Amino acid sequence: MLVLITYDVNTKTSEGERRLRKVAKECVNYGHRVQNSVFECFLSEAQFITLKQRLSSLIDLNKDNVRFYFLGENWHNKVESLGSDTSLDFSGSLII
Repeated sequence: MLVLITYDVNTKTSEGERRLRKVAKECVNYGHRVQNSVFECFLSEAQFITLKQRLSSLIDLNKDNVRFYFLGENWHNKVESLGSDTSLDFSGSLII
């Protein structure tokens, strides 16, 4: 399933800046950054649960926010982009 992950981490302190870097690094491990605090992640149910637990342990639940938008398997019909598009085609071949 395609999950869009967005986050807002309070960076008024150096501790907040560290949390922001850790959240971004964790999201990079699971998906592709499409905007500064927005990631597209193609995840299994198990991967989603693991990622959600990891992010929950990284953020300050009183100051930060992470949102998950479930676009499902039929995400091609739900995503539209204008301008420079940095998203990946998860259905295509990936060459490393």
